[in-house]
Amino acid sequence: MITIKDIAREAGVSVTTVSRALNGYDDVNDNTRKKIQLIANELGYSPNMAARSLISKKTQTLGLLLSGITRSSSKDSIAFEILCGMNDRAGELNYDLILFSTTPQKQAAKSYKALCQERGVDGVIIMGIRLDDPYLKEIVTSSLPCVLIDIPFKNSNVGYVTSDNIQGAARMTQFLIEQGHTKVALVNGHEQADVSIKRLDGYKQALKQAGIAFEQDLVLDGGFSDEGARDATYRLMSQHPDVTAIFCASDIMALGTMQALRGLGLDIPGDVSVAGFDNISISAFCSPTLTTVSQNPYEIGYQSAQMIIDMLEGRQVTKQLVLPTELLIRASVAAPKNATK
Repeated sequence: MITIKDIAREAGVSVTTVSRALNGYDDVNDNTRKKIQLIANELGYSPNMAARSLISKKTQTLGLLLSGITRSSSKDSIAFEILCGMNDRAGELNYDLILFSTTPQKQAAKSYKALCQERGVDGVIIMGIRLDDPYLKEIVTSSLPCVLIDIPFKNSNVGYVTSDNIQGAARMTQFLIEQGHTKVALVNGHEQADVSIKRLDGYKQALKQAGIAFEQDLVLDGGFSDEGARDATYRLMSQHPDVTAIFCASDIMALGTMQALRGLGLDIPGDVSVAGFDNISISAFCSPTLTTVSQNPYEIGYQSAQMIIDMLEGRQVTKQLVLPTELLIRASVAAPKNATK
């Protein structure tokens, strides 16, 4: 195995100079650095990461703790796009990314903290975790640096990244009202998701601003699945056939809602308008194309990796990042039939 001693001998410099050059220190002359790197490449040098981690007490490895990966969840591209952004930024900064997939059964046997300690990660990014998860408090109060996605919790070792869910939901609800809809229902996710809480808040704010009374019966949970939203929509329309617009807190649920409305013989958007949240790729190709709130999952992942690495490397960092959303108007929303011309 080629070592830095071999490189030092070939370059005619000290082992310390080789080490500092290969590790990016700026006190090495540029010409010397280039010469050392060229020799390292020619000799086929590869750093011994195990030895390096013993010295530095760091592994240059991030953990991604993701709950609820199932075959049915593959319909939703959000998690994959977040992972892509995360992986790209981690790679650019010379960190590896390890995926921890967990289930309720695994959680009963081993906590998140134990998982991270076993794998020796420097820090962890967590997403897809419910607010009532029994192990969430344990890991966010530990000494392990942590970034949460869509969970608003921060302290000296914890930060979070999310989208502006309140503003996005408020703007979509306001848009539906502007089209003439006064009976707007919400198919939400579930009460143990912070994004559901925030999107409900935005929905309520827009109703209040428009002088429309909030009706609890017009809010149903769809569990962030197309099947859950389909069932919720059947119940909604049987009890409130006068609803003319349904805002779904995810695009996947909007697709389930559209399926239910078609099953009831209703036209979209002629009889009922439908809107979503996320802007997953299929939303631009379904029929009718889906009006939705666009968030940027790639940027969420990218900024999450940047934040955790900044924390690990001791840089000053704002541990709360809320990314903007955008209203995308497509064909699934129209004025209700009884709207005043």
